[in-house]
Amino acid sequence: MVELCHFKKYNIMSLSVIINGNPFEFNSAMSVLQACELAGYDIPRFCYHERLAVAGNCRMCLVEIEKSPKLVASCAMPLSSGMNIFTDSPAVRKAREGILELLLINHPLDCPICDQGGECDLQDQAMIYGSDRSRFREYKRAVEDKNCGPLVKTVMTRCIHCTRCVRFANDVIGLPDLGTSGRGNALEIGMYIERLFYSEFSGNVIDLCPVGALTSKPYSFLSRPWELKSVTSVDVFDSIGSNIRIDTRGYEIMRVLPNINEDINEEWISDKVRFSFDALKRQRLCNPLVKQGNSFKQISWLEAFEILKEVVQSISINEGVYGLVGPHADLESTVLLKKFFSIIGGGELLDFNHTLINNLDFQASYRFNTTLTNIDNSDLCLLIGVDPRKEGAILNLHLRKRYLNGGFFVANVGSQLNLTFPSLCLGLGVNSLLDIAKGRHFFCKRLRQAKRPLIIVGNSFLQLVGEGNVRYILDCILNNTSVVNNHWCGLNFLNSGASSTGVFDVGFTSTKGHRSNKNPRLLYILGDTRFSRPTSDTFIVYQGHQGHDDISQANLVLPGAAFTEKVCTFVNTEGRYQTTQVAVMPPGNAREDWKILHGLLEFITNGRELKFSLDFVSDFDSIPFSEKNSFFSHRLLPLSISEFTINDKILISSQINNFYFTDIVTETSPLMSKCSKNLLKKAPFFL
Repeated sequence: MVELCHFKKYNIMSLSVIINGNPFEFNSAMSVLQACELAGYDIPRFCYHERLAVAGNCRMCLVEIEKSPKLVASCAMPLSSGMNIFTDSPAVRKAREGILELLLINHPLDCPICDQGGECDLQDQAMIYGSDRSRFREYKRAVEDKNCGPLVKTVMTRCIHCTRCVRFANDVIGLPDLGTSGRGNALEIGMYIERLFYSEFSGNVIDLCPVGALTSKPYSFLSRPWELKSVTSVDVFDSIGSNIRIDTRGYEIMRVLPNINEDINEEWISDKVRFSFDALKRQRLCNPLVKQGNSFKQISWLEAFEILKEVVQSISINEGVYGLVGPHADLESTVLLKKFFSIIGGGELLDFNHTLINNLDFQASYRFNTTLTNIDNSDLCLLIGVDPRKEGAILNLHLRKRYLNGGFFVANVGSQLNLTFPSLCLGLGVNSLLDIAKGRHFFCKRLRQAKRPLIIVGNSFLQLVGEGNVRYILDCILNNTSVVNNHWCGLNFLNSGASSTGVFDVGFTSTKGHRSNKNPRLLYILGDTRFSRPTSDTFIVYQGHQGHDDISQANLVLPGAAFTEKVCTFVNTEGRYQTTQVAVMPPGNAREDWKILHGLLEFITNGRELKFSLDFVSDFDSIPFSEKNSFFSHRLLPLSISEFTINDKILISSQINNFYFTDIVTETSPLMSKCSKNLLKKAPFFL
């Protein structure tokens, strides 16, 4: 007897069944379709999806079970002991052919012009299981297309009513506006009221739709899937680090799709990473530039290095050197920027984008320690100055998934949140958090009774209150709750950018503003970010790939590469090291950021060997990840602050007001501008 499943460790009963004459043993908590898939038998389906609730309305997955009076929908039939299942009997083949004939009755012959061509489940299954002729002689029906906004294109005449999009909207993302109306031949999928289909995950319905009813509007009529080449990469538009796949044709990015990672994003990605790559075709920096008067002059890389070398050599001891790391800076270039500072005599990181944390001895003081997968084991969540829907959309999905399983309470301190699940606002200001820390709030009883509570601290709260005051508040809470113990770490920090965790991992401490006793002689900006000139004498070097109005203040511009144009490493908020791949080449004379800094260091040091390569990241991989090792102490943070030194009337709110405009790249994207325009109107939808 073949053993296919490893469910014995869960103490779930094992069942013996026969599939197509072969005996198998399976876990009882599965459907017939899942058992057949594990056994290696392909079952066609349209409505069934592993991450959605079972609908059982397409009937394509019919199988024959001995002693059953009729064929059974395998997706909805629980497995039971002694079943004798036939997946390819004459009755099953005839039923599948009949189902496909009914589905094709009203389906238009759009295959040559349909964007789903080559990836269409209906097309593939009609070839395998369908008939070679049709008996339908009547008129096909036509359905009016729905307006789903600037991202999703609809051709509703192609819809086969699998309801995947409806179940995704209702169950996964919590948007109950999408549903069905009518019955029989008049059944349609759409909105109950006239409004756009809006969610930060709306683009995922494109991947879920088995036909060409829902397709990508920007990708419309551009390419066929067999013309594309694919590479894996990482989402750099937040600190979660979702895994993505970039499809290219020639030297152009055609589309971005999710890449399955069960530990992070499962198979969902936000619309921001899916569609904002159009910004990488606009306002690009292609050549080194030096400022002369009120304009910029194009120069060579050698001339740029010579100018910067002269500036470095002219810096005196009393003059400060500062760095500013943008949200898209990779780990390799961050390491070299730190080395650049050490070679020229030291420098500090100005904090315009990152959390103000100077104690980097404990990684737990700036990471998401619970990990996304362990959220399923928690029973309470306290959000402090963070809006997970805007700052980490994938995190919001994990929290909603945990809420739907029951026994999970969510509360927040800060502005009222519009999450996709209920949450209780405990107060708007720091005084509410102080009441919780000192045991004077009604929420304290629930927090103390929780066995595995979560606390998620946002970047905006740290910026407003300061590290010392945060440590004081957390010290009071941790001393009286089970947030952190020998078996559970529920204290989490949600960083603001893809580069934040990597900056802290390499030991880059930050300072708020400029030190009063130093004149900032040099400001080196790495990555695309907003900045302002500290003094008129400051020499500003801007290294990035996207042009914007703040660059007019820079003295020297070095064109870098986007994350789609280089092999580099990003560390997500959990501490996972992930690597991007080259999808397209940088435009013009732009170069990878770490190569620019490496060449600059060699030039400044007169060619001395720096012993740097991409393999250095393996040293960081040796740091134990939290899922591999037990917690090394009861207290992961050195919380010894004994007083609160800030105005307790400060109001706490998220720094992100617009999900679509969070950095330079998204602000440059025409598609994100369209989405933001709809958001600001507040008429068809709001977030």
